[in-house]
Amino acid sequence: MATKRNYYEVLGVNSNASEEDIKKAFRKLAFKYHPDHNCEDGAEERFKEINEAYQVLSDGEKRAAYDRYGHDGAESVWGRGFASSDFSGLGGLGDIFDAFFGGATATASRQAPQQGADLSSDLIMEFEEAVFGVEKKVKVLRIENCSVCHGIGAKPGTNPTKCPACNGTGQIRRIQQSVFGRFSIVTTCGRCRGEGTIIADPCTQCRGTGREKREHIVTVNIPAGVDNGSQLRVRGEGDAGTRGGPSGDLYITIQVKPHEFFIRNGDDIIYELPVNFAQAALGTELEIPTISGKTRLKIPAGSQTGRVFRLKGQGIARVNRSGRGDQVVLLIVVTPESLTDKQRQLIKELGESFGQANMPPQEKWRGLPDSFKNVFGA
Repeated sequence: MATKRNYYEVLGVNSNASEEDIKKAFRKLAFKYHPDHNCEDGAEERFKEINEAYQVLSDGEKRAAYDRYGHDGAESVWGRGFASSDFSGLGGLGDIFDAFFGGATATASRQAPQQGADLSSDLIMEFEEAVFGVEKKVKVLRIENCSVCHGIGAKPGTNPTKCPACNGTGQIRRIQQSVFGRFSIVTTCGRCRGEGTIIADPCTQCRGTGREKREHIVTVNIPAGVDNGSQLRVRGEGDAGTRGGPSGDLYITIQVKPHEFFIRNGDDIIYELPVNFAQAALGTELEIPTISGKTRLKIPAGSQTGRVFRLKGQGIARVNRSGRGDQVVLLIVVTPESLTDKQRQLIKELGESFGQANMPPQEKWRGLPDSFKNVFGA
């Protein structure tokens, strides 16, 4: 059997604490550890320990016996009132919370209109759809009012009746004696569970709940410029509310498929344009794709890998702002990996015609790896 803790330590007071100090400490701890208020493991056991300590220390005779003889002394005078594991004097675990903090609140909240739960859904889109915006159909499984009883819960042709136990209030009021004196305690009616009505003949479709899960199609207008991970809120398309409460909302998370050619960078679109070194050296004009269609781009002679061309207004629409980003064209000069004999001969002759490339001494080793520089003493 586990050793009981010192009752003063349990309540966090010293042995000279006044009756009022003990009562204040108990109220604070009872609220903190009450199982209806605290769902953590061990909360109920802690609450029982606090209650037991209070039963002893709040009673003058039991406290005197405890101070003199310890737990054995307190237990010798349990006779009237409480037993150490008994909660009848407090009206049960639920009633003490009601007595301290207002039991009518929970019942009133049950009878008030309640908003339905929010729902979430993922929507996969093509790159172009995200750029220009699109209308999409989204399939949602949500809770709606029963299609047969229209949310009443009773079989068509019948209606819920007033609960005779609480007279339709959903609450039971009773007078109870506790350690703090006489209390008027309001609890939820056990027969109607706080609803105030009883359904004698429930709807067979929803089994009296008034609600059922159904698949629903929501039409969503996706604005131009949404990005991967963007979230859209569609009001009123979540679960149906109860007792006339509003429906919840639907949150749609956007997932954009990668594009074959384009990469998004904020409001800009990046396109890598490969050219051969002849085109880069001599210059050329090429047809390239854009998000709006094909266009022609002039490549100046002598262009190098990494050169950037910017096509104004050919990017992505700015969400909640006017205008569009640009298309950024990144030039990539491609060195061929295989050559015909003729190509090889022509390039060889071309290289010989260039002769030795002259660079200033300080530029000689620039661009070489550090390991090469060390070998040559650079």
